[in-house]
Amino acid sequence: MEGLNPRKVVSLVFIIGIAVVFTLNFGPGSFSKSSGAITHTSAAAVVNGKEIPLRDFNRAYAMQINSLRNRGNPIPESAARQFIAPQVLQQLVDLELLAQAAESHGIVPADSELVEIIHRNTDFQKDGEFNFDRYRQVLRDYYRLTESQYEDDLRHQLAAQKMLEMVRNGAVVSDDEVRVRYQKDANQAKLVFARFLPTMYADKVPAPTPAQVDEFKKAHTKEISDYYETNSFMYQQPERVKARQILVALPGSATDQQKADAKAKAEAIRKEIVEGGKDFAAVAREKSEDPGTKAAGGDLGLVDRNSLDPALADSMFALAPNSVSEPIETKLGYHVVKVEEKQAASDKKLADVENDIATTLFKQQQAKDLAKAEAEKALAQVKTGKKIQELFPAEKEGQPALQRFETETHPEAVETGSFTAGGESVPYLGPAKELIAATFAAQGPQVLDQTFPAGEGFVVAQVTERQKATDEEFTKKKDELREQARRAKQIELEDSFLKALRKQGTVVTNTEVVQAVTGNG
Repeated sequence: MEGLNPRKVVSLVFIIGIAVVFTLNFGPGSFSKSSGAITHTSAAAVVNGKEIPLRDFNRAYAMQINSLRNRGNPIPESAARQFIAPQVLQQLVDLELLAQAAESHGIVPADSELVEIIHRNTDFQKDGEFNFDRYRQVLRDYYRLTESQYEDDLRHQLAAQKMLEMVRNGAVVSDDEVRVRYQKDANQAKLVFARFLPTMYADKVPAPTPAQVDEFKKAHTKEISDYYETNSFMYQQPERVKARQILVALPGSATDQQKADAKAKAEAIRKEIVEGGKDFAAVAREKSEDPGTKAAGGDLGLVDRNSLDPALADSMFALAPNSVSEPIETKLGYHVVKVEEKQAASDKKLADVENDIATTLFKQQQAKDLAKAEAEKALAQVKTGKKIQELFPAEKEGQPALQRFETETHPEAVETGSFTAGGESVPYLGPAKELIAATFAAQGPQVLDQTFPAGEGFVVAQVTERQKATDEEFTKKKDELREQARRAKQIELEDSFLKALRKQGTVVTNTEVVQAVTGNG
């Protein structure tokens, strides 16, 4: 048909109208309670006894994938199956839940509303005007629907949208809520701070004496036990090997000849290493067909039996250190493996390691005490009029390590920029409840007269700019703030309403059929 864009025709009205809400609020894996199994292969899901046809899922999934491609955002098939397909199915389930809720509330779209939507759809227009013949042809050739099916679907979608609108209309915002919002947003400050971390002073802490370790053990029994439990993976480990591999890959449907060829290739590679003296890592970088380890010279790191294919594990753990295996067949292909190191299984009890743990915790506490002492010393200097920027200048490119997302090795001045009293974090620092409270208690620029805990460290800070809420500014922004608060409440109401529908409803999803449609069956 002249002028027809098939990519546009596959659009669904409900996605245009409400998919943004779904996309923002609900991701993969958020289905409501499911039970049983679907016996009809024509249904993608059943919502409170009502089937969602598989054709609806097919169309919505294709539209979403095409939309991403048209916007220049191609997505790998595996990612589409893992993320897009569940999201599309969730959108359809939520649409059905909303439509059923609309019916129970007596919400019925008028015929005139359907006519207006159909006439506005450019897919059905010719020379800028609705054309009935084009409407019928597009439905038949591209939507694959009869007029009755399309109009029933459209009525269903419009009812769901009206249900959401009714929920949104319940968003009422009081003057007090608007004022509270303004006071949080308009109450702003800027800080400059320096952070003192225990790791910055760890190398200055000497090893404790045996007497100090014994004394620490007596006073910190619970802390030592908790550390042991939290880090039990360090003390209870299965037998492990450090190994490299070279993979000659095979497809899942490999023929006997393909297997024979792959095995011969793996044997030739092994011969290059064992008899030819070539470096295993170098050969792996050149010839391995495992994308996950090829660039790292086949390095698998330290692995235990449970993380490996049984055939690979049996052969690998039978090898002596620095030996190279014969080709090992798995479902991925043929592996040539070199074991570089073997670690015996360990099962250390608390009594075996409590001295080591006590030493670690003792040194950590000493480093933390040093960090606090250095912070107190810095605060005393700042109180005499010295600037934090002068005492602790950023040493690299004018930016502190925090703003370069690098590890901090010493205190550096960090300027936060503006932040509001409504937040729970300080820019570049994170949660710091006491520091935020002191900052917004300040009436203007000033040195904050104490050190503040922040994570594992301590902070010295100075307020460099302070902006407070005023009645005059509130009057100017009142209408804008009211609308912002109303939109925020609408989103909260929509979220709560849909969560309630999901909790009350019964949803059964046809996972196997959906996976087959998306190529993952």
